Amino acid sequence: MMNYSTLEIERSGSTATVWMNRPELHNALNETLIAELTSAFRCLNEEAAVRVIVLAGRGKSFSAGADLDWMRRAAQYSEAQNLDDARKLAAMLKGIYRSKKPVIARIHGAAMAGGTGLTAVCDIAVGTADARFALTEVRLGLIPATIGPYVADAIGMRQSRRYFLSAERIDAATALRLGLLHELVDADALDARVAEIAAELARGGPHALTAAKELLADLRQSTPLDDTLLDDTAHTIAATRVSDEAREGLAAFFAKRPPNWH
Repeated sequence: MMNYSTLEIERSGSTATVWMNRPELHNALNETLIAELTSAFRCLNEEAAVRVIVLAGRGKSFSAGADLDWMRRAAQYSEAQNLDDARKLAAMLKGIYRSKKPVIARIHGAAMAGGTGLTAVCDIAVGTADARFALTEVRLGLIPATIGPYVADAIGMRQSRRYFLSAERIDAATALRLGLLHELVDADALDARVAEIAAELARGGPHALTAAKELLADLRQSTPLDDTLLDDTAHTIAATRVSDEAREGLAAFFAKRPPNWH
């Protein structure tokens, strides 16, 4: 794992926490933070000892969105330069969303614009009552393009129509109702709850967790009326049942012992 200037990587057991570490700027996104998040998730996905990844922010905020200096520079870029810049942001978001390992978002304070996007790309999002979100891009003459697919996936198209256009603030209770957050906890219980969820995730088979995420991607593209999908799921479970991991999991269950990955 390389050294980072905008991140801290903290390990506890099988959990790795990726701390965005620009507290004086509320962990605002710039080209360096984007590149380092891309690198960190790529590396952690290759570490067998890491079973769960937590994304968190140091200081008062999770992430307040785009860094103002970065936005100011981008305003002077050509379209080609902006395309290159946007593709790097898109690659970072995709890398987190498609992580082979479960990702938990630890949310407190501001999670605005890009911070809302970072929340949406994580598999599970746990936040505190002071968490606040918004898709503020239209007020700057922009649109939430790169984060849009993930936010719409998280809260649905009908709600997205409202919040993409209104740019209004979304408080923690509303985020919970929309599905952007899975749980709300007291601030002093946030780390303990994230650790509890990470421990539950780590009980799953490593390959099974990855395969479950791939299954979810397939299910988004089809419906139970699609016979091809139903046949594919039958083939998938048949292949899974004869895997070494599944045999170990079932053997451990019947022997009333932990499986070898636990």
